[in-house]
Formats: sequence, C-alpha cells, structure tokens
Amino acid sequence: MNDTSIQDIPKIHKEITRKSEEIGFTMPSDLYVGSFLKTLIASKPKGRFLEIGTGIGLSLSWMIEGMDADSSLVSVDNDEELISIASSYFGEDDRVELICQDGTDWIKEYSGAKFDLIFADAWPGKYSEIDEVLDLIKAGGFYIIDDMTKQPNWPDGHEDNVITLTAYLEKRDDLQLTKMNWSTGLIMAVKK
Repeated sequence: MNDTSIQDIPKIHKEITRKSEEIGFTMPSDLYVGSFLKTLIASKPKGRFLEIGTGIGLSLSWMIEGMDADSSLVSVDNDEELISIASSYFGEDDRVELICQDGTDWIKEYSGAKFDLIFADAWPGKYSEIDEVLDLIKAGGFYIIDDMTKQPNWPDGHEDNVITLTAYLEKRDDLQLTKMNWSTGLIMAVKK
C-alpha cells in the first residue's frame, strides 16, 4: 500500500506535516495509524477519548475527524512548544482539551470519567503507569499502542521494553488483544 490508498486525510494534516519539518519534529505519526484511529473513534458516538503524547498533533487531527459533535477528547503532552502548536490548530474546538503536563503526573492525578478509546503514544501509559491507564478504559473500550515493531529511532535495549509490555498485556484476562504486524506495529486491546 502507498499513501494514495489512504482515504480522507484531514485537510489540516498537510499543514501540520509542513510545520513538523519546519521545526525539525522527527516523530511524526504514521498515516495508517491515523486512519485506523479515525475509524475506531467513529465507532464510538458520544465518545470520550484520550491521547497520551500529543506531539505536534498529527494523530490528533485524525482522531478529531473521527469524532461526532457530542464526543470529547483529552490530549496530554509535556512539551510546551508542541502543545502550543497543537493549540494553534485545534484550540478553538470545544470538544478538545489540550493539556501540557507530564503524562505520568496527569495519569496519577486524573479522577474523571473513563474513556472509550485511549491512544498511548508516549512512555507514560505505554511503558509506565500501564495498570492505571488500563483502568481508565470503559468496558468495550479500545487501548491502542503503536511502534511495536523495531523502529530505526529506537535506542539500544528498547526492544526489551516492547517484549516485556507485550507479554504483560497478553497475560491480562481483562483484555481481548490483537497484535498487528502492520504500519509501525500496533497492538489493539478491547477492555472486557
């Protein structure tokens, strides 16, 4: 498959990609992951969604496009510059709350309603605070993580983190898990 096979790329996506290049942001999201997130979110009308690791807002653009008018999304990142950029694109959307805070702190302090989908695209919620994040998912809700197949930007030893996380998720009896050797390597889990 090539990028032309991806349908309905968000209009703002090209501008965010340009901005990523301009500031040297080197961790852009894969188009396939974005399309997948948009589709899953569209399956949850009036849904509540969480993204941990806003980055510059590429995945966020897809997630927002999948939402209906009655849905809401919280996106957390600890990088003030990136949150500021994402706010310039999405700050006027009252369905979206962008939070500049350390993900670990946010997860530990959060006490609100559970989520229909969590996309954990940062260390917190993926390699740390995993139990806390999984507790934030409603029954029938999705937990999505990407970059589960070896990536060129992985530091030495990171593959061990992926192996450990995957084994942990497979052992949990409250998740229905699918590992996908697709895009950057995805794991999709549904909370039982």
